[in-house]
Amino acid sequence: MDKVLNVTYLTLDWYTEINKYRYVFFFIMFILFILIICTNSTILYLIWIHKNLHEPMYIFIAALLLNSVLYSTTIYPKLLTDFLSEKQVTTYSACLFQFFTFYTLACSEFLLLAAMAYDRYVAICKPLEYQTIMTKNTVSIFLVVAWLVPACHLAVLAIASAGAKLCDSNIKGIFCNNAVYTLQCERSRLITIFGVVALVDLSILPMLFIVFTYTKLFIVSHRSCKEIRKKAAETCLPHLLVLISYSAFFVYDVSIARVKSDFPKTTRIIMTLQIMLYQPLLNPFIYGLKMKEISKHLNKLLS
Repeated sequence: MDKVLNVTYLTLDWYTEINKYRYVFFFIMFILFILIICTNSTILYLIWIHKNLHEPMYIFIAALLLNSVLYSTTIYPKLLTDFLSEKQVTTYSACLFQFFTFYTLACSEFLLLAAMAYDRYVAICKPLEYQTIMTKNTVSIFLVVAWLVPACHLAVLAIASAGAKLCDSNIKGIFCNNAVYTLQCERSRLITIFGVVALVDLSILPMLFIVFTYTKLFIVSHRSCKEIRKKAAETCLPHLLVLISYSAFFVYDVSIARVKSDFPKTTRIIMTLQIMLYQPLLNPFIYGLKMKEISKHLNKLLS
C-alpha cells in the first residue's frame, strides 16, 4: 500500500527537461500569451461595438473568444512565473482551483459549440422561424447553461478531490490538469463515477448533438439551392474546424491520466503545450478571417 503523505507543496516535474532554455521558453510563451489576449480581445471588441454583430451566432463566437482569454489567463501567468523561478511549486488547493477553472472553461466550449450548431440549424433549415426561436432569452439561457453546468460538475470533482489522501507530491505535467488524479492514493468511487458522468454530459453528448445537427444541416442544404449551400459552408465550416481540433486535444487530455508514468515526458509536455496554444490562437483567426461580417469590420479597423 502507498504511503500517505502530509503534502504542503506540490512540485511540477516538467522543468528539468527545459532548464537550459528557460529564458527562451519564457520569451516565446510570453509573446504567445500577449498574442492570444490581443487577437481574441480585438474580435470581442468588434462584436461589442458593431450592432450588426449583435446576433446569436456572433454572441456565441464572442463567448468562445472570452473563454479563450479566461482559459489562457488560468494557465499562462503561473507558467511564466515558473520559467523564472528556481522551484516550480504550488499548493494542492491552488492546483485544484486551476483544475476546476481549466476544465469548467474547456467543457463549456463544447456546450457553446453545440449552441452554435443549433443556431446554424435553425437559421438554415427554419429561416422563417429563426427570429421566434433564437430570441435574446434563448441565447441568454444557452450561455448560462454553457458556463453553469460545467462549473457544477467540476465543483463536485474538485471538492471530492480536496478530501482525497495523497501518496505523491510530484505533478507529471506543466499545470494542474488530469494529472492531479495521479497524486491520490486511491481514486474514490464518487470521483470515478461522477468523472464518467461529467465526460458524457459535457463532451460526448454535445459532440454527438453537433455531429447529428451538422449532418442534418448538410443534407438539407445539399438538396437546396446554391445560395443556401454557400451560406451553410461559410458559417458552418469554421465551427467544424474548431470542433475537430478541440475534440482531438480533449481526447488526448482525458486519456493522458490513464497512461502509465513511463510515457515520454518530453512528448507529454509538447502535447500539453499544444492544448494550451492551439485553441486560443486558432479561434480568433478562424472566426476573424472566415466569418465575412467580422472579417469586413476587422479589415476596416486595421486599415
